[in-house]
Formats: sequence, C-alpha cells, structure tokens
Amino acid sequence: MNTGSTNGNRGLAREILTVGQLNRMVAGLLQSSIPPVWVGGELSNVTRAASGHWYFTLKDASAQVRAVMFRGRAQYVDFSPREGDRVEVRASVTLYEPRGDYQLSVESMRRAGAGDLYQRFLQLKARLQAEGLFDPQRKRPLPAMPRTIGVVTSPAAAALRDVLTTLRRRSPGVAVIVYPTLVQGADAPAAIVAALAAAARRRECEVLLLVRGGGSIEDLWAFNDEAVARAVAASPIPVVSGVGHETDFTIADFAADQRAPTPTAAAALASPDRRELLRGAEALGGRIARAWARRIESLEQRLDTGARLLRSPAAQWQERALRLQALAQRAIAAGRHALAQRAMRVERLRAGLRAPRGEVAGHRLDAATQGLQRVAQALLARRDERVAQLAASLALVSPQAVLARGYAIVQDRAGRVLRASADAAVGDALSVTLARGALQVEVRETVDGEAQPGGSARP
Repeated sequence: MNTGSTNGNRGLAREILTVGQLNRMVAGLLQSSIPPVWVGGELSNVTRAASGHWYFTLKDASAQVRAVMFRGRAQYVDFSPREGDRVEVRASVTLYEPRGDYQLSVESMRRAGAGDLYQRFLQLKARLQAEGLFDPQRKRPLPAMPRTIGVVTSPAAAALRDVLTTLRRRSPGVAVIVYPTLVQGADAPAAIVAALAAAARRRECEVLLLVRGGGSIEDLWAFNDEAVARAVAASPIPVVSGVGHETDFTIADFAADQRAPTPTAAAALASPDRRELLRGAEALGGRIARAWARRIESLEQRLDTGARLLRSPAAQWQERALRLQALAQRAIAAGRHALAQRAMRVERLRAGLRAPRGEVAGHRLDAATQGLQRVAQALLARRDERVAQLAASLALVSPQAVLARGYAIVQDRAGRVLRASADAAVGDALSVTLARGALQVEVRETVDGEAQPGGSARP
C-alpha cells in the first residue's frame, strides 16, 4: 500500500509544470496551429511607445484582443492610426508569456475596406491596359520651353502652393492658369473631367499638371476613376500627373503622358530651370565666340596671303612692258647673231675660192654680202618698228599713262573699283589712286546720271 502510494505520487510529480513552461507550451501550440490571419476591427487604447512599437486593442461589438506592432513593421504603414479607426490587420496569434495573455503580433495594417478598393484598382488597371490606354507609344513629349502651364487641382490645396512656388523659382516668366476642381469625394471625378475638358477647349496652355497632395487610398480614389483616366488619355494637351506621395500610384498616373512622384516634382518636370538655361546659354555663347574668333583668324590669314600676292594694275603693266622689252632685245640679238653667222660663212667661202676664179667669185661675194646686209637691216628695221608699235600700244592702255593724263582710280575698302556713283554711299571711305600717290576720302554726296551729250569730260 505504502509502496504503491509512493509510486503514484512520483508519477504526479513528473507531470507538474511551471507557469512559464505552461505559457511557452501554449505559445508554441498557438504559433504552430494557427497560421497568420487577417482580422478586422476598431482601434482603441492606441499607444505609441518611445521605442517605436505600437500597442492597441482591436475590438468589435462582442469581443476584443490586445495587439502589438513592432517598429520594423509599423514604419511601413502609410497612415497614422487613430482611436476609433476601423482597420484590417494581418497578424500571428501569440502569447505574451509574462502575463499569460494571448495577443496579435501585427505584420501589416490597412484601413478597413482598402482591400476591396485595391482589388477594384487592379481590375480597372488591367482592363484599361488591355485596351492600350497606357501604351508608351501614346505618350507625348513635354514641351521644352512652355510659355503657359495649366494646373488642374483644388484652389485650397497645399499642392497648388507647392506648384506655384516651384514654378516661380524655376521659370518666373512662365504664365500659370489654374483650372479649379474638387480632388476628393464622390463629386470629384466629374469635376476633374470637366476641368480637363475646359483646358482642352480653351487651349490656353501647352502642358497640364494634374496634382493633389498625399492621403489614404480613399482620399485619392477620385484619381482611380475610369472617366478621369480616359479624360487624361484623351486630352489634346500633354498631362503630367503628380498625385500623392512617391509611394502612391493611381490610374491617372498610368494614363498621363508623364508621372511625377509629388506635385512639386510635377512642376519641376514641366518647367525649364532658368539657372540651367542661363548656364547653357553662357556655355553656348562661349563656344560661338571661340568659333568666330577662329574663323576671323583664318580669314585674316587668308587676307594677308592674298595681300602679298596682290599687285596694283600699274605694277602688272610695268612687268609686261619689261617682258616685251626683253623680247624685243632678244629678237634684235637673234637677228644680229644670224647676220654674223652668215658673214662668217661668206668669209669661209671667200677663203676657200681658187685663184683663177678669185676675181669673179669676189665680185659675187661682195654682191651677196651687200644683199645680206640690206636684208638684215630691213629685218631689224621691221622688228624695231614692231617693238615701237607694241610699246606705243602698251603706253595707251597702261593705267599709269591714264593716271598721268589726270585721271584717277577709285576703290572701296574691299579693293573693288568704282565705275558709277551708285557704287558708293554717303559716308563710305574710298581710296583714290593718282599718278603719284593716293588719297583717302569720304563720300559726302553722290550725283546720279551720266555726262550730258556735247559736254566736255574733265579728268
């Protein structure tokens, strides 16, 4: 009896657990048997600890459960949860061992109903994409230098102030036209479509900015409306969408010609930066100035080369006269050389004659010599006469001879010879070449017409 009782007590002792062991066992059972689930409810007792963790209670009309969302997960929530908000959380069921309370360890959080809205967003996006509404080939380039920019937004929105501030800083000379519209609520889609239609009808601007500040998916839902997307795609004016924050995407973003992450970025995308333009203009001006400097240097070098090769008409005629004189001297020398050669032949023939025929041959030789002398003298006379005629002709056409008779040669700065008063204008600087020296003159008056018949021309 005693032995059996002792053995029974020892069996019970082996099954006794500590509270901590029990809680760990329960925690393991909860985590292994219940996968992560989505739970919807109302927030209460919301506490944000200094560590960055969130503690709250999720409840409905009949029950409640404690929940925790650690900092690493909480930083990705795109809204600030508040007391009374209806939310949906994806969480694992865990046990807080120190108190023995089961709780939800939240991995993600969204506003209640956001899941349905997101599914509608994906369905509309897929349908419009299948129609080709988002094709890159339909996108139009933005004007590089717009003169007028239109803004479709609410006049009371902070996004409008951001856009106007950015445009004033980047492009103060660009005109801005605001097309007011609602950007939130049930009436917002129709208002946005009407504002886009007004901008298209009035054709006052070259690019449109469709902008709104950040918010929840419900706040931005007007920009996920099918009518708004089709109006954006059909706009004859290029559209830049800047709705929400960088992580927000709407259907209007995909339909627009370009998407900007924020309203400020949309304004910067559509407007040229004045400072960059000025820097570009300065750089371009410098390149043009250097190119012209190189061109002018090349032209000056060519002008110097041409000036070295250019000679005055008087010098050219003088050179031709010298060449003609040299030819005449060569002709005279050639005639004399031929005459000397013939005289030498005659002497050789005279020396070779035999004595019995010497007298007769001598008479013949004298006669031939005299005839040869006459021919040579006639030839020289004709050549001298020809040279004289050529020299006289040269003197008649020589500019130097014309200048010597009192005439002058008038040239402009480019060296062109002026033949009529119409070739010069009042104030032109001219060069006048005389027989001796030159004059630099300025035209004070021009007289049209030719010399009258019977009048005398004065040099």
